[in-house]
Amino acid sequence: MKGIQLVLIASAILLLNSCEQKEPSAAKFESEYPKGTFGYDLDFLKQNDSVVVLNSKDGNAQIIVSPKYQAKVFTSTADGKNGKSFGWINYKTFAQKSLDAHMNAYGGEDRLWIGPEGSRFAVFFKPHTKMEFAYWHTPTAFDFENWRLTANTDKSASLTKTTRVMNYQGVMLNMNIIRDIAMMEPADEKKLLGIDFDEKIKSVAFSTSNTIINTSAFQWDKNTGAPCLWSLDMFTPSAKTVIVVPYANDATGKIATTDYFGQIPPDRVKYNNGILVFKADGKSRGKLGMPPGRTKKIAGSYDAENNVLTIAQFDVDPKATYLNQEWRTDRDPFAGDAVNAYNDGPLANGTQMGPFYEIESVSQAAFLKPGEGLTHKHSVFHFTGDKSELNQISLKTLGISLQDIQAAFK
Repeated sequence: MKGIQLVLIASAILLLNSCEQKEPSAAKFESEYPKGTFGYDLDFLKQNDSVVVLNSKDGNAQIIVSPKYQAKVFTSTADGKNGKSFGWINYKTFAQKSLDAHMNAYGGEDRLWIGPEGSRFAVFFKPHTKMEFAYWHTPTAFDFENWRLTANTDKSASLTKTTRVMNYQGVMLNMNIIRDIAMMEPADEKKLLGIDFDEKIKSVAFSTSNTIINTSAFQWDKNTGAPCLWSLDMFTPSAKTVIVVPYANDATGKIATTDYFGQIPPDRVKYNNGILVFKADGKSRGKLGMPPGRTKKIAGSYDAENNVLTIAQFDVDPKATYLNQEWRTDRDPFAGDAVNAYNDGPLANGTQMGPFYEIESVSQAAFLKPGEGLTHKHSVFHFTGDKSELNQISLKTLGISLQDIQAAFK
């Protein structure tokens, strides 16, 4: 009997070693495409996942969608496999041997989370724990669990996830999430943004329609707490990247909250005549948010080093209730921001996840009866090419020239 046990143990060890050797690793990975290209990222992700690739009619614009990694749009390109990869991918996370207790940061050009992160109805903190990093945990369905691919064509993908989360008050919220992702053609981009451009511009764009359905036996309201949908776009920064968030000058109240993770220094965020600019070089950690009454349903960034103009367009209802996501319980939980921007940087101990930067939008609070749903739409556009054409797109969409964006932090 002892001999049989030893054989079984040895077999198990060999099987484990075999599995570990087959597990893809960022350190061992090789591709015929150079790092930074879409082809490199596609090859890398294929080693880790059965990804879905969506294409434009001419095949130049492509995006990578991942059922395994929480229905993320991992990255995109405007110029095929040899083109620049626009999304930020955290290669080292794929090689980790165990799950991180707080967040498994695989990256992703457009990922879906659920909020609120903080406040009295937080879903990232267990009931009545301190709102400190040690107690912060990303809900598992949005962190490391698989999603189900329900439909797929060359230009679209639909994915779904059934889950539940407990909020800070100890209320369990049951839900179904549906995520529809679709490629756009240049004609769609021109119509949605009210712009025009010719063959001097290369572009890629996609839309996401995200729906949350209340599958609880009770209504979500201001007593139970209600979740919100949260779209986060992660991009690779350069020394010359600037985020732009247009805002309504005629609205009342503060323009933006700039102290989510400590006050952003004044030399990194500026306001001028309806335009907020935020330095996004990945060298100083800071997050800001803008309330629904101020935002113009659009934000973007310009990377002057790589000549890439990025636009995010999203749903906002200025009359609706938005949730406070700050890591504190002493502020109104039903007075929050509709759009956020984040610049990564070193933590106090010198470590850093990125560098990356983010443009984010959130839905209004999902005050839903059982069986009801709420949908939040968020679209991403990338443009590169002739600078005079890019300048016209920037002026039309963001209300600021490329020259003024570049001059903001000189």
